[in-house]
Amino acid sequence: MDKKTPLYETHVALKGKIVPFGGYLLPVQYQETGLVKEHLAVREAVGMFDVSHMGEIVIQGKDALKNVQNLFTNDFETMKQGQIKYTLMCQEDGGIIDDLILYKYEEDMYMGVVNAANKEKDYQWIKEHVTGEVEVIDYSEGIGLIAIQGPKAKATLLKIIDSADFPEKYYTFKSKVKVNDMIIDLSETGYTGEEGYELYTRSEDVVAIWNLLMEAGREFGITPCGLGARDTLRLEAGMPLYGHEMSETINPIQAGLKFAVKLNKPEFIGKEAIENAENKRKRVGLKILGKGIVRENAPVFIGDEEVGLSTSGTHAPHLGYAIAMAYIDQEFTELGQQVEVEVRGRRILAEVTPMPFYKK
Repeated sequence: MDKKTPLYETHVALKGKIVPFGGYLLPVQYQETGLVKEHLAVREAVGMFDVSHMGEIVIQGKDALKNVQNLFTNDFETMKQGQIKYTLMCQEDGGIIDDLILYKYEEDMYMGVVNAANKEKDYQWIKEHVTGEVEVIDYSEGIGLIAIQGPKAKATLLKIIDSADFPEKYYTFKSKVKVNDMIIDLSETGYTGEEGYELYTRSEDVVAIWNLLMEAGREFGITPCGLGARDTLRLEAGMPLYGHEMSETINPIQAGLKFAVKLNKPEFIGKEAIENAENKRKRVGLKILGKGIVRENAPVFIGDEEVGLSTSGTHAPHLGYAIAMAYIDQEFTELGQQVEVEVRGRRILAEVTPMPFYKK
């Protein structure tokens, strides 16, 4: 049975269209705005998302660093307290178990924020693969998480948070920040391609924090946003989504995530397989030139030859045209390469284009 986040009743009151996602009931969009308005609010002003369904797994103890170095693809050796790093967790064969962001709280304490649908799988994998003096704790149920994104996100937060309590820069965070009589952790992170922040709260405080932000952002046109806008925003920003651009049969190099894989590290799970993989296909962006929307699992052709498969696609509200991501044979991935994507028996012209599709 699907769970509800602490903000479920808030979404219902705001006339959110509720759908199951990652084991939770969440709004895909709101009746009074809709996906396009929600998307544009983030690009032009400020939007707010309930992301309390995400998982938070803490790895702590004397051997915490040794274990995160072995479990994840990025390098955390010189990571400082208050820093955040994007990373991947892979199988021995190099396939991606999940992507996550890792927070460093103390020398011996890290928190991984994982995808909702993978939470239990990730937790079990981590527990089974840690060694030495280390503890693994799933704090997900006790944490509420709100993302506030867009050019007016900081101005909104400044109405309830002192400027001295803001993170120093992108991919850093401040812990134990006071908001009225509540305590939050505030990170400069997001999944939209815009300036933005994420607020980690106790589950019992998340409704109060949401309401404070709604009031603080009123003058900026703050807009609650659903899963639909979250997906179109991340697509415009060229960001991969687990289950689409990433899976246990895809390795990080194929997925275009080499920046988060440090092969000069002595060891991590999957390193040898990733180093030796023959990657026949890679992830590319497609600008759709013909009429129609390309979704996932649409075959990509050059003439009669099938050369790839789409993983995600949408009409991009800010850009004003349709886009998609796909895995395509390496020899056909040059920018400007024209291909055809088959949608319901009809071929649609597209071309390989740089990613991200949108940059602020």
